[in-house]
Amino acid sequence: QVQLVESGGGLVQAGASLRLSCAASGRAFSSYTMGWFRQAPEKERELVATINSNGANTYYADSVKGRFTISRDNAKNTVYLQMNSLKPEDTAVYYCAARWSYGLGYIESDFGSWGQGTQVTVSS
Repeated sequence: QVQLVESGGGLVQAGASLRLSCAASGRAFSSYTMGWFRQAPEKERELVATINSNGANTYYADSVKGRFTISRDNAKNTVYLQMNSLKPEDTAVYYCAARWSYGLGYIESDFGSWGQGTQVTVSS
């Protein structure tokens, strides 16, 4: 099992950038596929981006493609989400998640470990 702690959220204006970090503790971080999900008020949690265990493969939701970048540093047991050109509709609680697999995951049930979430608020 891996424990996940997100950081880097905050309140920004539209057009700004933020970088979220997710620090993992526990063994074998490099064996986990990692994902970022988000949940806006009164909406279901949705996948934002996912990256496989060695960082070679990534997937993005259409709504963030070209603006967000997921990356990982296995030496630091950390996964990042660089968010550029933020929009008010990006406002949500962002969650980091881990999947014990080398392959990408796309839905919540693909991931077995979750962080507590970090709030991102984008004002217009």
